[in-house]
Amino acid sequence: MTLLAARLGEGSVCPSEVARTINPGTEWRSAMPTVHAAVDALVAERLVRLSWKGEPLALREGPYRINRFIKD
Repeated sequence: MTLLAARLGEGSVCPSEVARTINPGTEWRSAMPTVHAAVDALVAERLVRLSWKGEPLALREGPYRINRFIKD
């Protein structure tokens, strides 16, 4: 959420950016399962939404970006 807060407007973050923040250096990939689990929880709580190439994603599968959840 801190990384999203630093983005302007509807900016998004890549899950690997989150992993690199949690586990800097060459071992960031080992943080990806933790990132995916946290993203799943945040999506379920409707705190973030997922997209890929500007299109919304219903589920986390394949490549994705993390976006703020904007209430209509």
